Amino acid sequence: MRIQEHPILGKRDKGKQVTLYFEGEPLVAFEGETIAASLYAAGYKVAHYTRHTEEARGLFCAIGYCSDCQMIVDGKPDVRTCVTFVKDGMNVERQHGLGKWGDHN
Repeated sequence: MRIQEHPILGKRDKGKQVTLYFEGEPLVAFEGETIAASLYAAGYKVAHYTRHTEEARGLFCAIGYCSDCQMIVDGKPDVRTCVTFVKDGMNVERQHGLGKWGDHN
């Protein structure tokens, strides 16, 4: 299942197929869709875990307002994946607690 229309980004036609690496695993993604949409379509719903209680968080507002979809993208923490488009070969990881540059744990 893929998101066909985003409340902010609008309707998106399926673009060129690309490869997204989620925690080392290659996944099919399409140009013009967000990281969160690609992961959700592949069955992944947890983006990060909260700092103190390690509670799972995932796609919530889908418009970039909240921080529930923040992940580490190509080594950069706190990326709002619901409004960040996929790029061929990008690496995405779940974030645990506060993001730190260069720290992927």
